Amino acid sequence: MLSDTELNVVVMGLGYIGLPTAAIIARTGARVLGVDVTERVVETINSGRVHIEEVDLDGLVSGVVARGTLRAAMTVEPADVFVIAVPTPFDAAHAPDISYVLGAATTIAPVLKPGDTVILESTSPVGTTEKVRDLLATLRPDLRVPGRTRDQADIAIAYCPERVLPGRILVELIDNDRVIGGITPRCARKALTFYRRFVRGACVTTTARAAEMTKLTENAFRDVNIAFANELSLIADTMNVDVWEVIRLANRHPRVNILQPGPGVGGHCIAVDPWFLVHAAPDQTPLIRTAREVNDGKTDHVIAQVAAMIAADPAAPVACLGLAFKANIDDFRESPAMKVALAVANRFGDRVRIVEPYAAALPPAFDGTGATLIDVDTAIETCPIMVVLVDHDVFRSIPLEERSEKTVLDTRGIWPDQPRGTAQQPARTAG
Repeated sequence: MLSDTELNVVVMGLGYIGLPTAAIIARTGARVLGVDVTERVVETINSGRVHIEEVDLDGLVSGVVARGTLRAAMTVEPADVFVIAVPTPFDAAHAPDISYVLGAATTIAPVLKPGDTVILESTSPVGTTEKVRDLLATLRPDLRVPGRTRDQADIAIAYCPERVLPGRILVELIDNDRVIGGITPRCARKALTFYRRFVRGACVTTTARAAEMTKLTENAFRDVNIAFANELSLIADTMNVDVWEVIRLANRHPRVNILQPGPGVGGHCIAVDPWFLVHAAPDQTPLIRTAREVNDGKTDHVIAQVAAMIAADPAAPVACLGLAFKANIDDFRESPAMKVALAVANRFGDRVRIVEPYAAALPPAFDGTGATLIDVDTAIETCPIMVVLVDHDVFRSIPLEERSEKTVLDTRGIWPDQPRGTAQQPARTAG
């Protein structure tokens, strides 16, 4: 087995998962090449800086780049292990798009050699790892590919999804258990050996298909349970009941653990992955589909609430607090907060102020709307209407005396002391 300093690793994709993964591996002493299609990303990393917000990532990347164990490029090179961590979006019909995964496999195919390991980490529909295998077998007929030969395969192919929380990625990449699915048991063992170099959590081996479905199941479970909380919030609005108090009291039951409602569900995982299961088995997934519809519908409900608040006070500016899909990060992917703020900006124009402490400028989607980016202190001073869309710590820190006279829609339940509004302004039951 190669020592850490002898191991060469290529990570395909340097986004929210790929870059932290590459840096963690590089910290072990392995020589890591990160490959990305965006020149700006490559230049940023090679200068020892980062293009994404994640706790302690900047210091880690700066260190491993300085030591020469991490570098970035737009072209692939030969290595011993190839980790694919590229996006897997869906189209307008919620059909999964694995073209980035297959594109990455196509890119690495020419440099593969006997003894190499290919690991897919991207969240993927069940069967994607097999499609990677089949593609590599087609592109490299000179290699014996696992599952396509009766002899011992020349390369190993496995699937190992990440299961990390933004804001804790560097910790959870090391401490969380990993599910490693191989095309064959030998492939799983080969990938297991690689992950044991930097993972302290348990590493459990299984088949590639089981590992793929495990990842989708984890996020569908979360989505279904969030949908229950969001549906409760809609009922509470109708009945003029504080949903946050109801959940707090219900959770005192020893076998009840209701999650927190919000303005919808965002991020590249929970808001996306359940559709992969629905697309694969539409007749067997009515609950998962309904949960997706409930959570997407909650965003529309919040948009209607905010519009009613603004329309009730035709001259007042409104501050939308937050654009990210969760607290204390700069990730806007599939963010319900972003959808709400953008819908309001498109309708009410320059009356809309956006407060997002993790953005230096508004995303391009806001161009032409008239909305402006301001800081939280300016929002407190100038905006009589405030809509909490993200529970950033800086928003939690606003005391009651600075907002007691505001009209507030708190979709995250961060201000339990906020005076309740009118029927059009249900301050704490919207989340």
